[in-house]
Amino acid sequence: MHYGLVLGILLALVWLGPACEASSLGLVVHVEPLENDGGMMLRAHFTAIVPMPCPALTGVCGTDVDCVTHTTPLPFEGTKPGSGWCVRQWQRSVASNFSDTILLGSNTPLYVSLNAGPHVRANSGKLNQPPYVALPPPLRARANCPHHFPLSVKDLDGDKVRCRFAREDRGECQNCTQHSFIEMEPDQCMLTFTGAAPAGQYSVYLMAEDLIPSPKTSHISSNDPLSSIPVHLSLTVEESSTSCSDEPVATAGTPKEDTTLFILPYQQETMEVMYTSELESVSEIAVVGPPKLFRVNFNSVGPMASLTMAWIRSENKLARLLPICFVANTDSLQSEPRCLWLYQKEMRTLPDGTELKCEKTEMTLVLPVSSLSNINLSELQLNSPTCPVSYNDTYLTARIPLSGCGTEAVHSGNELVYTNTLKTVRPFTMVSRQPSLILPLACRIPGVQATGPQYKINMPTETETFGNVAFSLKFYFPGEGPMANHTRNPKTRSVYRPLSRLRREAESSSEQNSTSDTETGAIGSKITELDLHVLSNCSVERAEMIVSNCMESETEDFAVSYPILEQGCATSNSTLEILTETSTSKVYRLDMSNMQTKGTTMYVKCTVNLCIATMPSDKCPDLCSRSFDQRVLLTSLYTKTYTVKSGAVSLVVTTPSPRVTRTAPPVATPTKATNGPAATPCSRAPTSLQPASFTAVAVILTTISIFLQVSFLH
Repeated sequence: MHYGLVLGILLALVWLGPACEASSLGLVVHVEPLENDGGMMLRAHFTAIVPMPCPALTGVCGTDVDCVTHTTPLPFEGTKPGSGWCVRQWQRSVASNFSDTILLGSNTPLYVSLNAGPHVRANSGKLNQPPYVALPPPLRARANCPHHFPLSVKDLDGDKVRCRFAREDRGECQNCTQHSFIEMEPDQCMLTFTGAAPAGQYSVYLMAEDLIPSPKTSHISSNDPLSSIPVHLSLTVEESSTSCSDEPVATAGTPKEDTTLFILPYQQETMEVMYTSELESVSEIAVVGPPKLFRVNFNSVGPMASLTMAWIRSENKLARLLPICFVANTDSLQSEPRCLWLYQKEMRTLPDGTELKCEKTEMTLVLPVSSLSNINLSELQLNSPTCPVSYNDTYLTARIPLSGCGTEAVHSGNELVYTNTLKTVRPFTMVSRQPSLILPLACRIPGVQATGPQYKINMPTETETFGNVAFSLKFYFPGEGPMANHTRNPKTRSVYRPLSRLRREAESSSEQNSTSDTETGAIGSKITELDLHVLSNCSVERAEMIVSNCMESETEDFAVSYPILEQGCATSNSTLEILTETSTSKVYRLDMSNMQTKGTTMYVKCTVNLCIATMPSDKCPDLCSRSFDQRVLLTSLYTKTYTVKSGAVSLVVTTPSPRVTRTAPPVATPTKATNGPAATPCSRAPTSLQPASFTAVAVILTTISIFLQVSFLH
């Protein structure tokens, strides 16, 4: 339970066979009884998830003149599963007992059946409010991996929750069958996939019903539901060879499941979600939410991913409760679905005599004191306590500058809205049963009166931040190449981190001052050590390179490949990072005896980013140490993710070099020193190091603060 909302829902489930190409991937209907005809008609808010290409909304309204379709420049879309999906949303008036097949586009039928009364509640004398169910993005699971899918539900009347399977004879679904690999927890409304299903895409139809709660000691023989609302989910079962516990995990700072956020008129609510994925990088954070939900600043670097969401409550006819559901998807994994709720609080009508006057530089509030019965006027203040609120026996007044007193500006459609709030503020240690006041204030300015570049949201481009970046992979023998001063007697650190080791590790240093007397192997013999240089041309002072993954292969097309680095960490404890003073490049010491390539030639490709921490005291993420605040991911600037390939690298000695004595390097490791086998320096083997190719696989990664300002023309 959150904020006193007692949840009430009864779910009925039907499992169909594998879904056809044009079938729906999800549907939910939130309904609100209309008071003007006693609840015989409903305001129905439809949200549907459909496969790509996204169908048009023509035809969903029929002859309903009160129908509204939600088109947005920020559509909800996803790439997993299959060929992708999109969300379509609309609202219309329907009868309280409604049944129909709605056609989206030309080939996506949606069967909808609902029963919502009307029922007048005996405890309040008001119309019953049917339950709300949050619609998650299309669900994914792996064969032979049991999985729980909790359903996020709310009921404004505090009704009881219970779940059951649907019955076809009631018209709740069509062609309904039950399957043994689906189970339902009655009291928790928890959907469970047992894992015993073949790969494929399946449709799940549910009915959400609310029942009047009864005392535990009561033995009521019949407790009929007050309403039945449809919910449609989809589950894609995929084959996988990974562990059942490898899915991405939400980290601290991400809103908890079922969080309810109360939102006032013209208030902006910002939410940040963050994930860690040890096995595969997150390719998207898929979201299903209300119209005009901003989604910006998607970052995915190595095992970390983050997204910022924001919603502004402008004038709307949406439902009072608005769910936002999100999941993190990788190529073959999906996180646990998580949902939060935005609650649009109903505001009372302002009393007669209230005046809010909007002027060019300030707004002026006049409020009759007689309307504030039992309110302690001395406890009232604006967003900033430094701005005075004056009152006498008749009126309360406040002069509120548009550029001070905590006044905020938000963009609502083609208007600029300045907002502040008059509210009761008491000391944290004070407990009072006296009523409190929350009065949102807003001045709406037409967009045509706003001028200047500050009316726009600007973000730096990659070129403006980092310059025209280029990357390359080079291979040198130890002690050679542009980093010879660092690789001849290197200081190294271990970047080996098994996936099962999830605890944070602190680095420690261990130095050795031994010497080794080595010489080059014979011509044609295997090379024992090579230094992999990941180089960039970036000269920005605070830029840092992040290497997420490196792969080796015997063929240029990487048809069969083996990891050298995964999620920033080495897959072998004999691969060491050589510490240098150049933050925009990386060097790795490779023990060639541990490479999977067994021929005389290999190819390597790596995925890299450049990063700049926006705060001088911060550093860009060190993917393997995990000893950093993951919020740095949200406050840093990144390039696109680049894939860089080497040319053919010879793995055999072609030219002998003189005998050389060198000092063994000191090693810094998370636990203890880990030294690879002694290497014999030799002349550089001939390699074909062609210009690296680049493949952009991610978006620009920046942090945006959505804050709008305005100036007025006289």
